[in-house]
Amino acid sequence: MFDRIRKVFHRESREREGEQASLLSAHGPVSEWAASRGMSFSTGALGHTVSMHGKVGGHPWRMELGKPARDYIRGEELRARAELGVFENVGAMIINRPLKDALERRAYSMITDTLQTTADPHLPEEMRWLAMYDEIGWEGVPDAFWASYAVLADQREHALAWVDDALVDLLRAWPAPAPGKHVPFMIVLVRGKCYLRMQYQPALTSTLDHATDVFTAACESALGAFGTAAR
Repeated sequence: MFDRIRKVFHRESREREGEQASLLSAHGPVSEWAASRGMSFSTGALGHTVSMHGKVGGHPWRMELGKPARDYIRGEELRARAELGVFENVGAMIINRPLKDALERRAYSMITDTLQTTADPHLPEEMRWLAMYDEIGWEGVPDAFWASYAVLADQREHALAWVDDALVDLLRAWPAPAPGKHVPFMIVLVRGKCYLRMQYQPALTSTLDHATDVFTAACESALGAFGTAAR
């Protein structure tokens, strides 16, 4: 009996190793790209995710590429998180308008659905942020930016301090072939942390490279604007 159990465990181990080898092969260019950026590269325990680790402003951050954690993302999801330690009461987000509109329609449908009597416990946190934060706009930013993105924040001053000209320029400068306007994308600054979540499309290292530039610029701007308040 124990021999059969050992064989089962051995077979499952080989299958996991095969899955990880296949994942590494599929993401070979990603591992090479991570090395070129001075980032470490690893696979998740279940072989479904690849992770890259780096530092921004002396703070650790992690980027993951793998199965989506949100149902509005198709294919692979690119997500990043940095523990910045900035002022925790600051709340702000940048979201592309098609995703904002889709999430707001979903929220409205839930509210007006007479059969929906309680809140969905699996409600994405970004839907709550959309309800909590006001959309902020200001002059001096190209209309093309506002046509593609919305900026929301708990306070107008926080949005103005975080979304600087450099970040606006990067968000408008995705390299060709650029993500389409309907590709889900957001950056969020909340609870002293910065997050990025987007659909990995087009699935090219140029997308990874620019997403990294955008995310690290957002982190650096947050550290410059709100870092002193956290100390």
